Order: sequence, then structure tokens, then C-alpha cells
Amino acid sequence: MEYRNLGNSSLSLSAITFGAWAAGGWMWGKTDRNDAIEAIRSSYNEGVTSIDTAPIYGQGDSESIVGEAIKDFPRDKIQLLTKFGMRWDLAKGTLAFKSKNNQGEDIDIYKYAGKESIIKECEDSLKRLGTDYIDLYQIHWPDITTPIHETMEAVDALIKQGKVRYAGVCNYNAVQMAEAEQTIQLVSNQVPFSMVNRGIEVETVPYCIANHKSILAYSPIERGLLSGKITPGYKFAKGDHRAANKYFTEESIIKTNAFLAKIKPIADSKDATLAQLVIKWTLQRPGITIALVGARNKEQAVQNARAIHVSLTQDEIDFINRLVLQL
Repeated sequence: MEYRNLGNSSLSLSAITFGAWAAGGWMWGKTDRNDAIEAIRSSYNEGVTSIDTAPIYGQGDSESIVGEAIKDFPRDKIQLLTKFGMRWDLAKGTLAFKSKNNQGEDIDIYKYAGKESIIKECEDSLKRLGTDYIDLYQIHWPDITTPIHETMEAVDALIKQGKVRYAGVCNYNAVQMAEAEQTIQLVSNQVPFSMVNRGIEVETVPYCIANHKSILAYSPIERGLLSGKITPGYKFAKGDHRAANKYFTEESIIKTNAFLAKIKPIADSKDATLAQLVIKWTLQRPGITIALVGARNKEQAVQNARAIHVSLTQDEIDFINRLVLQL
């Protein structure tokens, strides 16, 4: 495995970090707790020492699964990344969307990052994760109802208390990052990035490169679309959010699969899967520090981790890049 520091900090993460959204089941149809735990432990055996989760993922389920999976690991050999600012149990801030929990019950999801809420969320996360500190604490989505300085002051207080090591953000634009930095030193921004979703390259990537901030790219395989395993007419499980996602329309699937067919010979020549090729391409993209990749079972987890061993020549990268520009 390869390890990379975030920003100018001493926090080193595995370049391929385990993304634990799907492990929580919520919005992915369902989850098998034992499979998720085995996936995390198998990743660790492959050198994946970093795990990214959030309270909202399964309304606590993902964090508790992560906590159970790592309970026998040396704490100083793993890096726990979690988030705050999305409440399903408090009607404050801005209503983000309506959803259903893993029991099928209606819930309202709010974006809220007020100081008192962050303090509570941190305590709850620490308990679920079974630890006394979080390596990287990230606001999940911008909260327009709370001044950024108030949010960052709360995180700074947690850092001074030793409950958090470093501060990051998720889904912030360059202006929001700059404002946050007036209060606290950020090391990273977690944002969506994939071959079919490269919007961050316009503003966010240049800002992060210029200001020495790391980018944690989530959904690099675009929720499975770039694995080559999604075909037109694919049937998603009940509750799986992908069924209504724009990237999973029949037109998008056909177009994407035509692109994947063109780069598959490169994967085949490396004895690699398409997903492994996509992950490694992502990690060699300018400004991208970490690829967050989810897995629902041991096999997926091991395959994802081994993507780090795929070696791409500059000619191969250039060939892929030319095709990506046509997507």
C-alpha cells in the first residue's frame, strides 16, 4: 500500500481508504453486518489503514460496524475519519431531504452544524467507534444556517481537548474553504470525483493544490457504474439510491460501458479489473490525494486494495485521459 500525508500535516492515510457508507446499509438497499466487518478487516490486512464513515450512514450503524471491526487493531496503526453536520434526530438547520432508515421508517435529514450539535455528535461518534479520538473530523455538507466560524470554532475546541486530531471539510467550494481557514487550519476537502464527474477540477482542485490541501475523492468508481458490472435494465434493491441517480439512466450506462470497453484492454494487460484500473487512474490525477472506495464484502475489499499495485505508463494515462474528455 501507498501512504500519503494530508496537506502539510503529519496525518498519513492509506492512498486507498475504506469508504463505509454502504457498510451502514442506508440508501444502499441493505447491508450484512458480518460481511461489512469482514470487508474492513480484510482491507486492513491489505494495508488499508484508513476508514471513512459518518453518523448519518445508517444513523449510527456504519460507525458502530467500524468500531466493532477495528476493536482488536492497534489504535495507532489505523486512522478513523468521520463527519458531523447531518442530523436525523434533530429538526434544526436546513431540511436536506426526506428518507427512510434501515427499518423502513420515515426520517428527515437536516444539515446543521451549530456548536452544541457538533459537541454532541463528536461524543456519540467516539462511543460508537469505541475510541477516545478521531483522526480527521469533517463537516459533511455546508450548513447555510450557521456561520462557518462558529462551526470551525467548535472543531478547534475539540482539537484542543484531544478528541480530534485534524479538521477537514466535505463538499466545500474554494470560497467556503478560505472562510473556514480564517478560524482553523484545514488539511483536506472530501469531494465527489470520478471519470464521469470531474466538476471539482474547475475550481476546487486548483485551490487545494495552491493552498496545500488534500483532496479525498469519494465515489471514484461512481457508485459501481465504472466497474463495468452495471448493464442496461439493471435491477437495484429496494431503497438503493442509485435507481434514481442520473448516472444510472439507461443512456448513461450505455455510454459509460462503451467507454469502459475501450479501456478494458489496458486492465486486461495488467491482469486487473476495470475498477482497479479506475482507482489507480484516480490516484494519479493531479490534486487527488486519497481515493475513498467502498466494499460490501471481503472479495470487493481485497480487490479494491490491490488496485494500488496496478502500474500505468504515461502513454496509457494519456490514452485514458483523451477518452475521459469525451464522456
